[in-house]
Amino acid sequence: MRNIVKWSGYSMLGLLIAVTLIGCAGGAINWNQQPPYSLERTWGEKGSAPGQFNDPTGIAVTDTEVFVSDARNGRIQVFDRSGQFQRTFGTPGDGVGELGRPMNLTIHDDKLYVPEYMNDRIQVFSLAGEPLRVIGGPGKGPGQFNAPGGVAVADNGDLFVADFYNHRVQHLNADGAFVKQWGTTGETGKGAGEFTYPTDVALGKDGALYVADGYGNRIQVFDTGGEFLRKWGGPFGLGLYGPFKGWITTVTSVAIGPEGGVFVADFYNDRFQKFTAMGDYLTAFGTAPDNPGHTAMAVDVGKDGALWSVNFADNRVEQWQPE
Repeated sequence: MRNIVKWSGYSMLGLLIAVTLIGCAGGAINWNQQPPYSLERTWGEKGSAPGQFNDPTGIAVTDTEVFVSDARNGRIQVFDRSGQFQRTFGTPGDGVGELGRPMNLTIHDDKLYVPEYMNDRIQVFSLAGEPLRVIGGPGKGPGQFNAPGGVAVADNGDLFVADFYNHRVQHLNADGAFVKQWGTTGETGKGAGEFTYPTDVALGKDGALYVADGYGNRIQVFDTGGEFLRKWGGPFGLGLYGPFKGWITTVTSVAIGPEGGVFVADFYNDRFQKFTAMGDYLTAFGTAPDNPGHTAMAVDVGKDGALWSVNFADNRVEQWQPE
């Protein structure tokens, strides 16, 4: 449960909120610039049989298939785009091909990259489910991880990893060799280039790196050389959380749409928000949970613009269509 923040400077907080609500605070415009997406299709329920899930935490789509991290079942399930079960791979464990709570998924060059929360590593699979290699391992050193949550892969194969408990983002070569990092290992922060439990990363077509700064309640953006560009989420990207449009209350996933829109999973607000690449708020949509918990856990966007998500509380996959 999140701690409630007590403020001594009520007048300053009130000013920040007022500025945000009139649309002048880093993209937090308090009206929709685009229509919300509509819920097109759902499938799944709690369980361990094919097509059932136990805490789904990640999703990635191709033109024909949908890959889902079935975290507590220690597996990846694959479906066609109508929800028909195709295959599964992985079993709980820490060996090669086994999975310890897979998280946000990424597909690049016909390979599936799977960060593992419990095993502190990234496994790479073929899309058929064949294990290809393991990257990293537990620790605080360069190229090591402490519960990685998401990975982005550049055209040259370089990796960018959200290293959750180490409060950093790491840049690795395609072979897993350390290049550099953003953030200070083991230290949270609210400044530019500092993180509080980062959960996911995504690369724009221009190479810009978008970081889901999880409990920092914001998105941070860096250029291809690692220089900070901008941040948003609440007033001035300070990380204040709340239910207002453009504010975020724990961002658990980020994805870039085919036209450059930035989609974020706003977990505790049970919604997905869409922004421009500059952080301007566009729209929001989501579902209230049928079961205890929260819904908006992970997101991906297909080439056709359809948004795919996993509903954490209700153990299901959801497909959303733009109006």
